[in-house]
Amino acid sequence: MTLLPLIFNAIDTISKARARHQTERIMRSLPLEIQKDIGWPNTSEPPCTPVQIAARNSLGLRAGQC
Repeated sequence: MTLLPLIFNAIDTISKARARHQTERIMRSLPLEIQKDIGWPNTSEPPCTPVQIAARNSLGLRAGQC
C-alpha cells in the first residue's frame, strides 16, 4: 500500500472536522431564540463534556454524537 491514499484520507478527515467545527461555531453564535427555533442544540440529549467533544473530533464522528 502506498502512502498517498493515507495522506489523502488524513486531509479529508481534517477538512471534514474543520467544516464541522465551523458549522458548530456559526450555530452557537446565533441568538438563543433562533437556536431554539431550528432545534440547535438538541435539548433531549445531555450536553457533551470537553473530553467527549475532543474524542468525537479525533474519531471523525458527526456533530451531536458524544
